[in-house]
Amino acid sequence: QERLVESGGGSAQAGGSLRLSCVASSDIMYSSYCMAWFRQPPGKEREGVAHTHSWGGETYADSVKGRFTISQDSAKPILYLQMNSLNPDDTAMYYCAAHRGVCNTAYIWAPEYYTFWGRGTQVTVSS
Repeated sequence: QERLVESGGGSAQAGGSLRLSCVASSDIMYSSYCMAWFRQPPGKEREGVAHTHSWGGETYADSVKGRFTISQDSAKPILYLQMNSLNPDDTAMYYCAAHRGVCNTAYIWAPEYYTFWGRGTQVTVSS
């Protein structure tokens, strides 16, 4: 059983927008947790994009600050990533990741910190 399932990827023109969704199993987005979006451009390492946790608050990578917004559905275990003003450098496979338990903000950009991962959704931005 997949614990995290991403959707919403696709192709966009530079300057366009996409919204990614990550549906989590109910036991993940329950009580304390960290959740994040990572991306992996072709031929590059996975990098953190946006992070949130169970008591709110968001953190963003400098490369997406002001353009991307991470949010949680108020009633369902769904994580979103609204991506605006897309540019070709945003082209990557995007992954949803989750850590259950109290969130140690010192590790939010460390992929190894997260226990659960989705399969990813591809985002391609053309100029």
